[in-house]
Formats: sequence, structure tokens, C-alpha cells
Amino acid sequence: MKATIAEPQVSVIIPTYNCDRYISQAIDSVLQQQNCSYEIIVIDDGSSDRTEEILQPYHDQIRYLKQINQGVAAARNNGISSAKGQLIAFLDADDYFLPGKLAAQAEIFDKRPDLGIVHSGWQRVDSVGNKLLDVKPWEQTPQLNLENWLRWKPVLPSAMMFRRKWLEYAGGFDARFPPAEDTELVLRLAYKGCQSAWLRKITVCYRQHEQSAMHKGLPQARSLSAVIDSFFAQPNLPEKVRLMEYSVRYGTLVWIAWYLYYTDHPVEMTDYLKRAWQYRPFSAIATVTNWVESFAQFSHNWGIKFDTNTLIQSPQWQELVQWIIEVNNPTQNKTRHN
Repeated sequence: MKATIAEPQVSVIIPTYNCDRYISQAIDSVLQQQNCSYEIIVIDDGSSDRTEEILQPYHDQIRYLKQINQGVAAARNNGISSAKGQLIAFLDADDYFLPGKLAAQAEIFDKRPDLGIVHSGWQRVDSVGNKLLDVKPWEQTPQLNLENWLRWKPVLPSAMMFRRKWLEYAGGFDARFPPAEDTELVLRLAYKGCQSAWLRKITVCYRQHEQSAMHKGLPQARSLSAVIDSFFAQPNLPEKVRLMEYSVRYGTLVWIAWYLYYTDHPVEMTDYLKRAWQYRPFSAIATVTNWVESFAQFSHNWGIKFDTNTLIQSPQWQELVQWIIEVNNPTQNKTRHN
């Protein structure tokens, strides 16, 4: 099947930056898609590696656009502006589609003209493509409404397909929130009334390696926190959403703390748990227990081994517990220091 047809059903947008190790596999995974007309738009965000050379053999199968380095949000927006398809599928250059991905999601759009997003599951793989874990987010989040997007944030652009008119209506990705601009966009779309549905199928392999977005510890943490701040700063949120603010902030901050622990930022981990403290729905002891249980659950969800003793015996955790004791007993603390 030729990928460069006049009016494709789907435009596949592949932003890439210095990803010459993986870009061929990403493109090949699109070229192997069947029963769906598509075009491939590769947005090279100022790569300085061999990306352009590697893409030469694909010159008649892709549209190649190179821009000065501006970040993935600008690259994706450039792709949206250039797209001819009414449906948009994003594919990060280090990920790759599984067979049937485009056709299965496009079929749901055909049957449901009310939808703006069709999401799916994914498989985590290591740097060479070995399976780590199957992720089926619909098991935790069966309904993709605004409340669940906020609470669980099951966002992975490579596993999603969008109706182009919704992306244009929302104004695309906001470059102020890297690398969590994808979560910000989905929350903005849901707030504007964009309807979403699951394709309950694993459709893409999501590669984990040291250069991937999920290993950008502090930027990822700060960005996701800023996204939540920006969302709840809106003046006219529905009352039921406003009532979720504390629980959403608490859950997000605890996840960020775990993520910082996972990416070896233990001091910053304690900072985010202290921030979560003000939104806690539990007693002091129950909150600490919830943090440990949450860390274990998040690790399990990511296929990561978690040792409770290593966490609670760390100097940072001990300092955190002491802080909680002092916060919880201000009078006793003041007496001890007099």
C-alpha cells in the first residue's frame, strides 16, 4: 500500500529529535499497517545525528519536514498544520505500532462521529524491544471522561488517535508544559467537551530507555505539577470537578513523588510528599501508610521491583517522618526546643 495518497484517512505524525537508532522501525511499523489509507509526516526537530541520512530511502513514502529545534509540542503542531487526514495518529520516533492499529481505531471513529479521541493500550518494551509489561489502562479507568482523565491521566500519544478538527479547535499542544504537554492537551480537550472511547487492545510498543521522556525526572515532575495548577486556575470549572481538586492534587503529587524516587531524586521526592500533605484525606499515620502502598502500586504498574525497606530506611524518608511528627505535634516540638 502506498502511504502518499491524495486524501488519506489518517495522518501519522512522527516528531523526531536525534532518534536515528529507532526512526526506521517507527516508520516501518506504519508502512505495515493495512486496511486504512494513511500518510506519514516526519517532523525533524533540528536533529544533529544521522536522521536525515537514514530517512533518504523513505523519500517517496513519507513527507519530511525539518524545523529549527523547538521541542516536541511545536513539532507535533507543525505536523497537524500539514496533515491532510481527518484523523491524526501520533507516533514518537522511538515507539512503534503493532499491526492493525490504524484500521481498528479508524473503524471506531467511523461508527462514532461524536468521538474526538480513541485511546488504546500499550506494551512497555526495553531499548531493544524486549517486552516489559502490557498496559491495559481501561481496567483502572473504564470511562474516559474529564473526571477520570484528571484523576488517572492515562495519556500516551502513540496509543491514541484524534479527530483533527478537535486538535485544531483546541489549538494544538501548548509548548509551555514540556514534557507533559500531552497531558495538558488531553485535559483541555476533555474540558472543552471532547468525547473519548477505548479500543480495548494493545496497539503500540512504548520504548523505555535513558533518553525517553519518562526518564526526565525533574522536568517531568515540574511540568505535570504545572499542568494541574493551570487546569485548576480556570475560573469556570464545573462544581463536581472543583470538588475533586484536593484529591486530584494529592494523587498527582504522590505519583510525582514516586516518580522522582524512581528516577533517583529522593530529596525532591520528599518535597512533593510535603506538598501532598496539605491535600491529604487521611490521618497522619494513614497518610504515611498510603504513600508506601502507593509507591508499591505505582512500581507494580510499571513492572518495577519495589523494596519497602529500602524506601523507609533511606535518610530522606526518615527526615520526612520526623517532619511529619513535628508538624503534627507543634506544641511538643516547641517545648523540646525551649
